[in-house]
Amino acid sequence: MIAELQCVVLDCPEPLRLAEFYREVLGGTVNRPDPRWTVDEHWATLHVPSGQVLAFQRVAEHRPPRWPDPARPQQFHLDFAVPDLDRAQEQVLAVGATLLDARTGAVPDDWRVYADPAGHPFCLVREG
Repeated sequence: MIAELQCVVLDCPEPLRLAEFYREVLGGTVNRPDPRWTVDEHWATLHVPSGQVLAFQRVAEHRPPRWPDPARPQQFHLDFAVPDLDRAQEQVLAVGATLLDARTGAVPDDWRVYADPAGHPFCLVREG
């Protein structure tokens, strides 16, 4: 092993707003004191209950991906396991997500695609 994953960093226009969005989705603590970095208007963090850390970095000219447009590809996305897709969809939409692909009529209906408030795609995936 060469390295250990410290955190996943998402570029965005408003770091604190995006950290708070993901706190609503995943739980955890926004901007918990951590000697590895300093939080400010350019950098926010979310320590999730599982121990992972997401970080959010301000980019002045942020250009969000446009899923599934190959001219502005997603580059990466996050998958979140949920027990009830319909309930989880209601919750993420209520805190600021945008539905990108409901997979209407898909069999099985085991995942759906959304964008966070900064435009990054993420999926809700049915547990099990």
